[in-house]
Amino acid sequence: MTKKRDEPTPPGVDWDAAAPAFDDEPDHGLRDPEVRTAWARRLRGWLPERGCDVLDLGCGTGSLSLLAAEQGHRVTGVDLSPAMIDLARAKLAGRDAVFLLGDAAAPPVGERRFDALLVRHVLWTLPDPARVLRHWRGLLRPGGRLVLVEGVWGTVTPVGIPADRLTGLLAPLAGNTRVERLSDDARLWGGEVDDERYAVVATM
Repeated sequence: MTKKRDEPTPPGVDWDAAAPAFDDEPDHGLRDPEVRTAWARRLRGWLPERGCDVLDLGCGTGSLSLLAAEQGHRVTGVDLSPAMIDLARAKLAGRDAVFLLGDAAAPPVGERRFDALLVRHVLWTLPDPARVLRHWRGLLRPGGRLVLVEGVWGTVTPVGIPADRLTGLLAPLAGNTRVERLSDDARLWGGEVDDERYAVVATM
């Protein structure tokens, strides 16, 4: 049976109101051991092997931040929703992690530089993704990685950003870019999906 319910929520949603139930989706809360293991394995391949500084933009309740912290990375998470940030702080209590209230498109991190930026299902919601990607590149140290998990959802009025468009936007910015197709890995989503889901890992 094709799974539809974990499609990203469109812009304009009250994220504070959505926060209490946000982790109920398999790929949000990562409560199922198989789903959690699948995401942890992917993250290990996307992020540098050594412990590094990771910026998780649009971090939500911090599920991916937690996986990154468990793999030895120092995490800074940013989200617009105070309720999401509160849940993330509770989830990563005692970990090497800091969570900030702010806009993922212009995160409040000052001049700090990161080794990797991790962004899931955020770029497609932003009105000028090319400008945002240029700004995000400026937050990375030389040789840093930009990890973008995106997709295209729906058939009648699809939303999202196709992989070829995203790689085109990254072409003038990145030294190396690879695409991993994620749609056929049902373990990531808690069930089969039939839309376009992918990750782009770009080295700057």
